[in-house]
Amino acid sequence: MGIVSLENITDVVIASLGKNGDVTDRQREIMSSLIRHMHDFCKDVNLQHSEFIEGCEFLKRAGQTCDENRQEFILLGDILGIEVLADMLTNPVEENESASTVLGPFYRENPPVLPKGASTILKHFDNEETAYFEGHIHDTTGAPLANVTMDVWQDAPNGIYENLDPDQPEYNLRGRFETDENGHYAFIAVRPVPYPIPDNETAGELLRYMGHHPMRPGHMHFIISKGGYRPLVSQIFDAESKHLDDDSVFAVKESLIGKFEKADPSLGTDLHLKFDFILRAEAGAKAA
Repeated sequence: MGIVSLENITDVVIASLGKNGDVTDRQREIMSSLIRHMHDFCKDVNLQHSEFIEGCEFLKRAGQTCDENRQEFILLGDILGIEVLADMLTNPVEENESASTVLGPFYRENPPVLPKGASTILKHFDNEETAYFEGHIHDTTGAPLANVTMDVWQDAPNGIYENLDPDQPEYNLRGRFETDENGHYAFIAVRPVPYPIPDNETAGELLRYMGHHPMRPGHMHFIISKGGYRPLVSQIFDAESKHLDDDSVFAVKESLIGKFEKADPSLGTDLHLKFDFILRAEAGAKAA
């Protein structure tokens, strides 16, 4: 029956699923749960119609904010802890593989392909601390993995990613590297600094509504991939950075915290950070 009341509205909407088109079992599962949770939320807070309209206008503004440099809905999901939750559900740590964490909204595809040990620095800042990043990538048995592709990106010493800063060269502090035959990677960048996620537009509205700050701790982003292994999206967090305990997007994990040390003069940088990653083989590759 399509005639609704406060008592039956949820069941009526769920019963409509698939009546006028094909719906997969997964679509039905997702939509049924979404409808129940959203209806329960509305009842729980006694949502008023004016508040519903205000929410719709908020989402409209969020959509209008999106462009090639800013994905506002990912940012909103980060602020609510949804992206990190979805990532943990998608990529549970089942063996001894490295933990993943959020991609974030500032990744750029097709970064410059650079040789091992090269620098991603295209513009220098007065307050920068250069850093030599290196480590090994292994599988869960400890065997080194050669020819692993690693995309890296970070904010500049002014706290801004290059795609949001017209004064930085294209792809500053971004690069794509490969491990050598021993599974070793290395590159030169700068020590990442804490920075605020964009707190204007709808992201700022949501932060202020939550009474939360916009700051993230200093971190380096990674996407690590090799055929036959589960891709890893992760970050290394500076052990001495502020906001490790109150990251605005809730992405810090204990196993992803690394410590910068004073670099040996032979490295040609101010700091040195060693950090290893472990990749887990995909189920099909394990069986083979």
